[in-house]
Amino acid sequence: QVQLVESGGGLVQPGGSLRLSCAASGTIISLYSMAWYRQAPGKQREWVASITFLGREDYADSVKGRFTISRDNAKNTVYLHMSSLKPEDTAVYYCNERMSWGPGTQVTVSS
Repeated sequence: QVQLVESGGGLVQPGGSLRLSCAASGTIISLYSMAWYRQAPGKQREWVASITFLGREDYADSVKGRFTISRDNAKNTVYLHMSSLKPEDTAVYYCNERMSWGPGTQVTVSS
């Protein structure tokens, strides 16, 4: 059974940075595409970034140039490096692999 556990969320000021982690078990992340999604209060869950098993990265326009997705196959962990954070980045961030989701980690951008 695939389990994904996100961590690294928190409160950060506008312009700040955070690194989210997604530790996977029951799967080998190097074999699959991995993705990050987010859901803000009152809004639908939206795709943020993904990385294919070949290492190709794709980003939503709203985060392009500010967020970077990466993968450590030895640790079976996916990361989301977020910089130049804005209040509109406030959301619960979820890790995704095929049909599996983590419980999410809260990111709040506020002064």
